This record gives sequence, C-alpha cells and structure tokens, in this order.
Amino acid sequence: MVSTVDATRRMAIHPVQAFLLAGTFTLFLAALLNDIAYWSTYQVQWTNFASWLIAGGLVLGGLALLFALVGLRHAALRRGRYLVYFLLLLASWVLGLINALVHARDAWAAMPDGLVLSVVVALLAGAATWLAFTRLRTGELA
Repeated sequence: MVSTVDATRRMAIHPVQAFLLAGTFTLFLAALLNDIAYWSTYQVQWTNFASWLIAGGLVLGGLALLFALVGLRHAALRRGRYLVYFLLLLASWVLGLINALVHARDAWAAMPDGLVLSVVVALLAGAATWLAFTRLRTGELA
C-alpha cells in the first residue's frame, strides 16, 4: 500500500514579505522602546535613535505594503482576513509616517505625541504581523 502526502500547501504571504513584515514590527517596537527610554531619562540621543528606527520601519513597511497590495489584486485574496491585514499594514505605515514627522521636531516638542504614536504604530504593526503569520501557519488563503 502506497501512502502519499499532499505537500502542496498554499501560503498566505510570500517568505520575503514575511521577512519584511517581521522587520517592520521589530523596528517600530524598538522605536517605542527608545521613546520609553527618552521618557524616563530625557537623554536626547534616544529620540535620534527612535527617528532612525522609524525610518527603517517605514522602508521595510512600505515594501511589505507593496507585497500586500500585489497580493490583494489576486481574485482569491480579496476576502476577509487579507483585506484586514492590508488595512492594518496601511494604517501602521501612514501613522508611522506621521510619527516620523513628529520625531523630526525638537526632542522636547516631540515627546508626548511621539510616544503615543509609537505605541499605536507598534500595536498596529504587531496586529498586522500576527494576522499575517497566523494565516501563514495555518495555510489559509483568505
């Protein structure tokens, strides 16, 4: 008796997109931690670090958003969770851009708004990453 295993599992996101998404979340989370460090120490260099981390998160997030947009164009991917994933990623990128503009101000002027935006952006990017990787693990398409 021959036993065959169906090894053709469909993935929800491309591995390169998974790499970009994980990097985006990591950079935004690191920017949040730098903002918390500035909030507690008032050393201006922490906001400079956060600015660079946000810029890196925007670059990787923009590329991940481009992958998600291409994936959204496929007819089978236009439903449910993939659309929510795309909208979460878009919201995190737009708010991340606003966060970068807030961090471009003086360190004293950027702090209450920058910290709140960093929390929101890190949560949105984390939610998008969680949603994408849970789909990737289960092999769901939408």
